[in-house]
Amino acid sequence: MSLKQIYSWTGMIIIGIILIIVGITSWYTVDESEQAVILTFGEAEDAITEPGLHFKLPWPVQEVEKLSKETFSLDFGYSEDGSKSKDTARMITGDDFIVEADLVVQWKIIDPEKYLFNAEDPDQVLFNATSASLRGVIGTTVIDDALTSGKAEIENDVREQLINRMETYDIGISISDVKLQEVDLPNEDVRKAFTKVTDARETKNTKIFEANKYKNQQTEEALGEKDAIIERAEGDKVARMEQARGDIAGFNALLAEYENNEEVTRQRLVMETLEKVLPSANVYIMNDDGNTLKYLPLGQENARTVVPPASEETEDEEGENNNE
Repeated sequence: MSLKQIYSWTGMIIIGIILIIVGITSWYTVDESEQAVILTFGEAEDAITEPGLHFKLPWPVQEVEKLSKETFSLDFGYSEDGSKSKDTARMITGDDFIVEADLVVQWKIIDPEKYLFNAEDPDQVLFNATSASLRGVIGTTVIDDALTSGKAEIENDVREQLINRMETYDIGISISDVKLQEVDLPNEDVRKAFTKVTDARETKNTKIFEANKYKNQQTEEALGEKDAIIERAEGDKVARMEQARGDIAGFNALLAEYENNEEVTRQRLVMETLEKVLPSANVYIMNDDGNTLKYLPLGQENARTVVPPASEETEDEEGENNNE
């Protein structure tokens, strides 16, 4: 084989390799769960989010970086093998107690260009921001709130701080949700003691609730009794007003009769008054001038005859008469 032929075959092989590279690197596909970034000589262009087949300039002019659009989870407080990492989870509360806290952060990539180029390791940046946010919130919370009723507030504060940090870092990450999994004491003895304190507090709250319930019940009963008294008073008021109106009507009728016949009406009123004042007495009306002494059979209805006892002389006389 001559030198010319060698050069010809070598050129053909090189051209074939170039054509293969061009053919392979001139197109790419994007799945529905992916987003892509075109890099032209290392400079990022607009992200490609539409799924399907796409074309570009061959390598090394343009390259493709594909990133997932799915939601990722960051388990803070756990090691890579899923076991709890005490060194990571332990932190100090606002009243200088040590607690173990862990949470799950749901996040996603919203700007592939910033995710690729604004930070060398955006996942580590997110981890550090989560740690700083959680420790900052726990550091301003007392242990009672951290272990009992303050978990929801801690969760909301951590979410707000983490969102603000991600917006400040501007690394193309969006925080979807933050879930506080557990806040607990690191020592079993301390945990038991605090459990007793918590039980006592819940008992106290239960007693307060029962007392308030009893108070409300008694208040409702008192209000109901008050309304009943008011209703009875209103009824008595109406009855007395009606009775007063009836008395007024009767007095007006009597006044009219009195004005028509004063003497007869006066005598009738006297008789009616005496019947009311002395209901069981016998009333005698004398129509004379009063100069003659009258004997009235007063109290004859209740009178009875009393026989005096016999004396000794009378008994002797009765005996002699019998002898004769």
